[in-house]
Order: sequence, then structure tokens, then C-alpha cells
Amino acid sequence: MSDLAKIPMEHRPMAVALNVPGQKSPILLADRPDFRALIGRKGPLELEIGSGKGGFASGYGARHPDRILVAMEARGIYADETAQAVAEVKAENVLVLKANAKLLLPSLFAPGSLDAIHLYFPDPWWKRRHFKRRVVDPVFSKEMLEALKPQGILHVRTDVEDRAHDMKRVLLAAGFLNPLGDGYAPWDPEEVPTTRERRYLAANEPVWRLHLKRP
Repeated sequence: MSDLAKIPMEHRPMAVALNVPGQKSPILLADRPDFRALIGRKGPLELEIGSGKGGFASGYGARHPDRILVAMEARGIYADETAQAVAEVKAENVLVLKANAKLLLPSLFAPGSLDAIHLYFPDPWWKRRHFKRRVVDPVFSKEMLEALKPQGILHVRTDVEDRAHDMKRVLLAAGFLNPLGDGYAPWDPEEVPTTRERRYLAANEPVWRLHLKRP
């Protein structure tokens, strides 16, 4: 039994699936659901943490129909926008969850169940006084590591250089490996940009990228 299961239902944080095939309305998920069964597909299982307006989820799902992407977004209005973006491109391999990954990741995903995690442009409140709101902290870094399969990959992007260095330090301390040593990955034109990232690419502004592995 997970720690979340010990909490009375009325006090538990919720994970709501917005676009389950065959369901006309959102459904509340139980602990560690079978995502492949929910979406009615087989294939590698990947997670996006913080889908925003759905630019990445919709583009990635359309480009990689052989993969299953769970797109988690804590803010209801953005989760709805992600679901709409996914529907517009008919990416039936993408499941959109209105849920807070920092609260629910271990309760929704068993250890070693994910092939990849996508974490793009977290922490819009990047000043020092907002450090307590950081997504990448030692505890959550360990949870992401444990959710990945061996050799699973954590993809990270940020436009804030200080945050890039700090996240890299915390993630490596948690046990992730950087195939590039202490470096960052170059931009790959085959990558799917987020809604926000398109602005940076158009303005030729820098983005720091990491592709870290679970040993």
C-alpha cells in the first residue's frame, strides 16, 4: 500500500484523467493505474511533468504514435488546454492528467515503470526567495529516478542558466548519470519544442538541455 492510500479519500490529492478513450467525462484515478489499459495501447510509457498549454504533448504524441505519453499538469486551465491541443491533432496515445506530480508521482507510477520523463521549463519563479517552490529538489529527484527503468532517460530544458546548473547538481547527486559529463546537450532540430520554447527558438535565445540516465 502506498503512503497516499493511507490518507482518507476526502483529504487525498486527486489525479483526474481528462481524455480517457471511451469516457465522456473525466475520471478519478486510483493508485498506480494501468495506463496502457486506460489508453488502450501498448508501447513505451513516458511522462511529461508540467504540460503547460500542451505544445509538447500534442506535438510529441503526433510524431511518436508508437509511444504512450502521460501529460501531467497541476493547473486546471492548462490541463484543459493540453487536452484540447491533444484532441486537435488526434494524438490518441496521449493521456492528460490534471494532477500535481510532486505530490502523486510515486502513487501513480510504480518503480521502474517509465521509459522516459520530460521536464521542460519548470520553476517560472526562479528567484532565490522562491526556492521552496522548486520542482527539482533532492526528494523529488529521487522519486523521478526510481520511477524510471534502468537506462531510462530524464529530459530537462530550461532558459535560466543558474537553474540549469542547480538542477544538474541536484539530479546528479540523486543518482542520475550525465552521458556528457558536466556538459549540456546541443539543440536537436528533431526535438519537439514546448509552446514556450518556440519563442526562444524564434529569437535565437539559449536553452540549456540535459538528457540524464538512470544507471
